[in-house]
Amino acid sequence: MKRKVIGVLLSVAMAATLLTGCGTNKDSGAADNAQATEESPAAEEGQEEGTAEGEEEAVGSVGIDKEDLKVGFVHIGDPSDMGYTYNHDQGTKKMQEAIGLTDDQIVNKFNTPEDAECDTALRELVDAGCNIIFGTSFGFEDYMLEVAKEYPDVQFCHSTGYQAASSGLANMHNYFTSIYQARYLSGIAAGKKTESNKLGYVAAFPYAEVISGFTSFYLGAKSVNPDVTMEIQYTNSWNDPKKEAEVAQALIDNGCDVISQHSDSTAPATTAEKNGVWQAGYNADTISAAPKASLVSACIDWSIYLTEAVQAVIDGEEIPVDWCQGLSEDGSQDAVYLSPLNTDIIAEGTQEAIDEATEKIRAGELDVFAGPLKGVSPEGEEYEVKEGDHFPEQEEVSAPSWSYIVDGCTVVE
Repeated sequence: MKRKVIGVLLSVAMAATLLTGCGTNKDSGAADNAQATEESPAAEEGQEEGTAEGEEEAVGSVGIDKEDLKVGFVHIGDPSDMGYTYNHDQGTKKMQEAIGLTDDQIVNKFNTPEDAECDTALRELVDAGCNIIFGTSFGFEDYMLEVAKEYPDVQFCHSTGYQAASSGLANMHNYFTSIYQARYLSGIAAGKKTESNKLGYVAAFPYAEVISGFTSFYLGAKSVNPDVTMEIQYTNSWNDPKKEAEVAQALIDNGCDVISQHSDSTAPATTAEKNGVWQAGYNADTISAAPKASLVSACIDWSIYLTEAVQAVIDGEEIPVDWCQGLSEDGSQDAVYLSPLNTDIIAEGTQEAIDEATEKIRAGELDVFAGPLKGVSPEGEEYEVKEGDHFPEQEEVSAPSWSYIVDGCTVVE
């Protein structure tokens, strides 16, 4: 599939469902903020003709010597979560190696809450001389916007957010990946493996990113097993091993024999193994944690974007306002991928079915959210994709926006 470097248009229909970001545990107020179709206040007349206040000239047009570069990161967790932050940090290391940066050129701020501490962390990175700063939690976006206004010579790149395009700031950017493609493929493994035809999903929050993720997983399973259904239960946390284990156990007790997740710990995997059922993971290969249960994991290669953005600063080139990439046409630049299949336990024909679907996605012959498809949002809004059409997930903005519960999926308390 062709790489998508997204334009700056925020459609009202999609922005209304931008609920999400990995790594945030804000309360419902944050969700309301993400859902709102709020655009930044209208720019006042600029001091220079044809320039609106808040708009800046392209930053870094003369480039920076690689040896003088510093790259900063603000994370809500740390790599020990073996989930989202771990995966992002793996991307950092691959970027560092690809560009040839030294350890002291990378500055990480781990375990940063989504409050005033984020503002402090960002300013500390600026004071440390960072030329480009990545914030990887949805709840960091408002803080990044404020600091970006004060430091136009520093590039700010935010994962899972949606406000860069409307901010008018040339040094503010959003990025994400089409992880729904890899989730669809992992769903194929689940649909092939289930014996009860009932899947379970440990979900973090009722945000679009999460709903898009479990919907694509279910659609992948259904593509090879039309009789499959799925139950979803929310933990209301991105990383809570105890709660994740409790939710996984409840789903298993209710008859689900393959568990997947949008949460950061390995608790769903180990709970599945303890109960003699199976699991499909997210962010990291969980076979080592649960070798008798883990089928496969849907993962993101963050290094694709990190390398591109950092190299752009070095070269003095513009960073896209919105960036999203999934499976590439030839497989050479896949921003999403599957971990190796657990060949000891996968069902017969799994590899072949995944390979076939992968090639169709690459060729543009298979769209995950193709019609006919019906769903209902958490607020009760009905939505339908007609046969022959598809929902334009992440085609106009980098953040996911599918937020409808489709037939066959049930959210349980």
